[in-house]
Amino acid sequence: MKSKRIVVSIWDNKRFVVGFIMLMVFVILGFIVSNFSPYDPRSWGTVPEELPPSFKHPLGTTSLGTDVFWFLAEGIKNSLIIGLVAAVVGGALGVTIGITAGFAGGTVDRVLMAITDTFIAVPSLPILILLAFLFKGRASIIVLGLIISIFSWSWPARQVRAMTLSLRERDFISMAFFSGEKPYKILFVEIFPHVVSWTIANFINAILVAIGQEATLAVLGLSALEEATLGTSIYWAMQYQAIFRGLWWWIASPVVAMIILFVSLFLTSKGLQEHLASGRS
Repeated sequence: MKSKRIVVSIWDNKRFVVGFIMLMVFVILGFIVSNFSPYDPRSWGTVPEELPPSFKHPLGTTSLGTDVFWFLAEGIKNSLIIGLVAAVVGGALGVTIGITAGFAGGTVDRVLMAITDTFIAVPSLPILILLAFLFKGRASIIVLGLIISIFSWSWPARQVRAMTLSLRERDFISMAFFSGEKPYKILFVEIFPHVVSWTIANFINAILVAIGQEATLAVLGLSALEEATLGTSIYWAMQYQAIFRGLWWWIASPVVAMIILFVSLFLTSKGLQEHLASGRS
């Protein structure tokens, strides 16, 4: 009954509802509609070049001979996969390190936080550019997600450690400790459930950041340029000077899609955070 009340009450948050519906449109477009593409999104010259939007080609065609709509649908899918891989790997690593450091304390805490602070202090973009350069633009979608996840765990680790330090002083933790409960059980049964809700909200933020980082790498020509992503869509439009040649539909489609996707992820995350905060008050 309690879980049912939580599910019902979250739908009272308008930000979450609007963001979630928008996000589901992207998920359906990327993971379902893209499978019905009549063209191979990786193949060039499959349709007439530089056609404006029409009934046959809703978002027009590119100078590469690709259909913008189907390339965009495939790009949304791959961008979401990159975001999911980075968020899952980075989130799992951040929670594990943060909860371990906060609970163990002492030397373990100092060593883990020293490593964490190093990753926070080091600017991520130059390192990501270097790593992407080493792959010479041939990294797969999964590998790109893993590369981006290298810098996705440090802030979550810091925040989870702070939450764990606070929880460790609570009476129910002391009671569990003195009753002889094993440390790993205290971690995963007593403490972990209290950071799960925050982790879910942060997970959505991590997807947003990862998609933005991939787009940055793609615009610099360092992403998987043979694969369709929102970033590579913008890259190829810029390479063929779509703006100056009047091919507005080519550059506008991925830019508008990315803005709406970012807004949907932000609203979903913000709504979820508000809902969780109201539940704690």
